[in-house]
Amino acid sequence: MIIIGVAGGSASGKTSVSQAILEGFAHEKIAMIEEDSYYKDQSNLTMDERRQTNYDHPLAFDTDLLVAQLAELKAGRAVDIPTYDFPNHTRAKETRRQEPVNVLIIEGILVLEDVKLRELMDIKVFVDTDDDVRIIRRIKRDIEERGRTLDSVITQYLSAVKPMYHQFIEPTKRYADIIIPEGVSNTVGVDILKTKIESLLRLAKSEA
Repeated sequence: MIIIGVAGGSASGKTSVSQAILEGFAHEKIAMIEEDSYYKDQSNLTMDERRQTNYDHPLAFDTDLLVAQLAELKAGRAVDIPTYDFPNHTRAKETRRQEPVNVLIIEGILVLEDVKLRELMDIKVFVDTDDDVRIIRRIKRDIEERGRTLDSVITQYLSAVKPMYHQFIEPTKRYADIIIPEGVSNTVGVDILKTKIESLLRLAKSEA
């Protein structure tokens, strides 16, 4: 199984790049796992305490579970991926069954931060997009998809998202094999990534 890590700041275009890969290899057994699914369960906290969570800090994620489930998938065993309830700031009861595939994309802000996670990856990608573009996209997304207010999105961005990006996320660019400025609109960068995936797939099939 080929594992591709796609990292970058919040609303940088990681998901769009990942979707482009999914569409480009629709003829293969391919799937995507979002790092957001692995936010830690907070059901033991009050709602006020949950709202104080810094979702852009590495400690917000259950990375050990992600690593363990990726190892299971690489070994050919299915896993039950958690889901996250963003309006209630905690893990949902539902899970999503994921079967082993030929190509697996791991997408999230901090997927290149943990060494154990990086060691499982065959290709490491960083999507690099300007801060002003990312905040506009984040405001639109969090209001429309995650039930947030404009004030809460701006407050969270200034207090946590932006400083955490510069402290934890941007430094992971040094681990990337490929950096794609401006995301999916950078068709040359995306095409180079697809070419590398094709090469790894051919190699894997020839060795099978």
